[in-house]
Amino acid sequence: MDRDHGPGVRVPEQRAPQQRSAHGADLRFSVLGPVRSWLNGEASPSGSPQQRALLTALLLRDGRTATAAELIDAIWGDEPPSQALATIRTYASRLRKVLGQQTLVSDAGGYAIRADRDALDVNVVRDLAAEAEKARAGGDRAQARALLGKALGLWDGEALASVPGPYAENQRTRLEEWRLQLTETRLDLDLEVGSHAEAVSELTALTAAHPLRERLRELLMIALYRSGRQAEALAVYADTRRLLADELGVDPRPELSQLQQRILQADEELARPTDEPAPVPAPVRPAQLPATVPDFTGRSSFVRELGDRLATAEGSVMAVSALAGIGGVGKTTLAVHVAHQARQHFPDGQLYVDLQGAGARAAEPETVLGAFLRALGTADSAIPDSMDERAALYRSTLDGRRILVLLDNAHDAAQIRPLLPGTAGCAALVTSRVRMVDLAGAHLVDLDVMSPEEALQLFTRIVGEERINSEREAALDVVAACGFLPLAIRIAASRLAARRTWTVSVLAAKLADERRRLDELQAGDLAVKATFELGYGQLEPAQARAFRLLGLADGPDISLAAAAALLNLDVHVAEDLLEALVDTSLVESAAPGRYRYHDLVRLYARSCAERGEEPPEERESALSRLLDFYLATAAGVYALERPGDRLVDHLEPTGHTGLSFTDRHDAQDWLYSEAGPLLACVRQSSDPKVLRRAIDLLWAALDLAESGANSRQYEAAASFMLSAARSCGDLRAERRALVTLSNAHLGAGRFTQADQEALQVVESSHDAHDPLTHCWALNHLGVIAIYQSRHEDGEKYLTRAIEDFRIGENLPGEASALCNLSRIHLAMGRTASAVALARKGIEIYDSMGHSLRGANARYALGIALTRSGELTEATSSFLEALEVFRDSRQRLWEGMTLFRLAEADLAGDNAAQAASKAEMALTVLHGIGGEWRRGNVLTVLGYALDGIGQSGRALVCWREALAIYDDLGSDEADGIRDLLSQVSPERA
Repeated sequence: MDRDHGPGVRVPEQRAPQQRSAHGADLRFSVLGPVRSWLNGEASPSGSPQQRALLTALLLRDGRTATAAELIDAIWGDEPPSQALATIRTYASRLRKVLGQQTLVSDAGGYAIRADRDALDVNVVRDLAAEAEKARAGGDRAQARALLGKALGLWDGEALASVPGPYAENQRTRLEEWRLQLTETRLDLDLEVGSHAEAVSELTALTAAHPLRERLRELLMIALYRSGRQAEALAVYADTRRLLADELGVDPRPELSQLQQRILQADEELARPTDEPAPVPAPVRPAQLPATVPDFTGRSSFVRELGDRLATAEGSVMAVSALAGIGGVGKTTLAVHVAHQARQHFPDGQLYVDLQGAGARAAEPETVLGAFLRALGTADSAIPDSMDERAALYRSTLDGRRILVLLDNAHDAAQIRPLLPGTAGCAALVTSRVRMVDLAGAHLVDLDVMSPEEALQLFTRIVGEERINSEREAALDVVAACGFLPLAIRIAASRLAARRTWTVSVLAAKLADERRRLDELQAGDLAVKATFELGYGQLEPAQARAFRLLGLADGPDISLAAAAALLNLDVHVAEDLLEALVDTSLVESAAPGRYRYHDLVRLYARSCAERGEEPPEERESALSRLLDFYLATAAGVYALERPGDRLVDHLEPTGHTGLSFTDRHDAQDWLYSEAGPLLACVRQSSDPKVLRRAIDLLWAALDLAESGANSRQYEAAASFMLSAARSCGDLRAERRALVTLSNAHLGAGRFTQADQEALQVVESSHDAHDPLTHCWALNHLGVIAIYQSRHEDGEKYLTRAIEDFRIGENLPGEASALCNLSRIHLAMGRTASAVALARKGIEIYDSMGHSLRGANARYALGIALTRSGELTEATSSFLEALEVFRDSRQRLWEGMTLFRLAEADLAGDNAAQAASKAEMALTVLHGIGGEWRRGNVLTVLGYALDGIGQSGRALVCWREALAIYDDLGSDEADGIRDLLSQVSPERA
């Protein structure tokens, strides 16, 4: 467990459209790479270099005849051989045998190629480029990008590769310039559509390869500026000016100087795609409003009041209307109905979110902002990390647009303030159980229950006039018993509508128990409970039991398999029950095979379970079965990912077999899709009876922490369980919780915390029945020592870990510690030993079929080989690891491997590739891995940029890295400070 484009050869079918010769054969030619021909999909013999030169000269004449003298001059220039004419005839004869007499023809003492235009890849590229230009002029930039990408994809390395002669040399230069022009146009389109962050890596490599090409430098400056890297953008200009002065004795062209000034002035127009005569693709127009109910009834005064405010939002200050009322009073229904009626006033779209304010864990504003920005067309890579930055970008994105935002089920004013638009023309509708008296400028609406007339009208619309007209008094009794609460009325009416054998009087009689009904209809949530009682009371016993027990589980939703385990039922039986509950509207089907409760319904289901309908022991058993299901399944996933790892032998026993997988990708899909419910189950299982199993579940699901996808939630759960273990006085549970939390902090780059937690395990009394905890804590300490440059400590810890893993016959653990010890030996100058240790780790992992951990070992080997100067093998090892990490969705390790590849490229004096790899690493590690790792990548990126002459950008990277190291108190700060002190004033 270690801590921490170029075009390929294409198969003929991908080269160009086919053409059919007179003989019915498919004939194609390629010059954008090696000169080749294909007949019926089979590669034809290309002949000698001079024969290929002859073919080149004919192909690039677009079917025109070339005289013998012209061909001789094309192949040999001023120094033809004595038998040049005879040689030309020999080459032509050989080519005619390959291509056919009707393709290579003799004409007026010369030769010509007669083939369809699209048989030659150059012509295909011309056509694609022309189509791209037409698409761009028409405003379809996405299509233009795609066409140019397809055109550039037809190059297969250097054009006319290895073809001799002056004609080929001139054409090679022309085609390379054409390729660069097309690339610049495609990159320009990338920037116009907002893909600036993704373009930085490619532009960095291109400017290194073509340092004097100012257009590439200009595009790089814009890409960096739009990526929030203003200082680096300015540094590119400084580097360019210095290079042009040194190499050519000239200043940058005026366009580049003007761009520098715009960046210095933080030009807002430059921060977004440039306007052109051709319109840009239409902005994403979100339409997220839920469907309005077809039987919406009453509320006419509120509809008119709110509608009038929304209709006047254009040209006025931002309109905010906040609806408040008890649960079930119809706030959401009214807000959605009004929003749909007002859509014409907000042509740029409507946003919607359920803020889950009534639940225990309300939605975080930063999460909502991320979702809104994506809905508005912002790329993931352009979304900032902090809430304040996201809120600012959100308001900027809405500026000049007319969008309606519906914020449903808000917890309080603090939750929604960052979500409010900041400009005129936009408006917000807010629903909440509390009055937003502290929301400045909001139009407050207090929503009460329906009037008797409205309530009866809603009931009638759902049930049908025929049934109501004959029992009007009974219908009035029903809506009165419902307290005129819309949600209660809707559920009651739906039950009656679904049961044709019931009369309205039967339903009224069921609501006649005033003691129970009045108790439940007093206020707030109690009113909602009374409404749900109608639906719940009609359930069959098995359905009612399922409803009660499933409501006990926390988490956003629950899968069918997990629900079956909780209910202790066969999956098919459980599915029938759940679908029946969906039919009653008590449960929602979130997706095929997944189910969820509305938050109020969940509270009601729990109250049913806790008021005596389910004995405490049955409630405990249900949640225990759910925990068993998650633990058994996660253990199976762990075992599939890590064959032979002894952890699965030391987990708490379970009473459920869980799901089993044979394919590791299916296992990973399960783990990541169940992350939310699984971690919620862990946090819910703090009782001493189940505490150990819950902590073991965290350990078995450690991929959730190491992937970076769910690291924060995982860390929070581990911290919570550590507190629970300490409260219970369970030392074994505490030690395991410390190991999981140490692992989470290690992945997040919080090494001091990780060290303290692992040290507590090692220093506590050793549990002979739980040796793995001690082993892995030692391993963690060794890894932390690597990062903190405490090499002797690290060697001591890892040596002990290896010994303990061997005693426990835990080969994967031993391999992990060996690979980490390799890192220690490398830092201590024992390179040969480091390589040998990493190879031993790989040998162990490969013998056990450990794909993912084998990748970690290859990562360690690559580091050692880089240091020993064996760069080709190091790069190969890193690339093997990178493929596995990407396949396993391990973003942290994908990013770190790209970083190590950049180091290897630097060691091999390939600064351009190093810069490209480091840029990709920064992109992948965005938001994960911690600031220390980001500082390391920035340091290497600085060296790479300096190596390609972009010293200004290099300084910016080093300064940012220094700020990170200083903030963390890391030893690396001194090295960067020394580096910066040695930079000459000219470079600074």
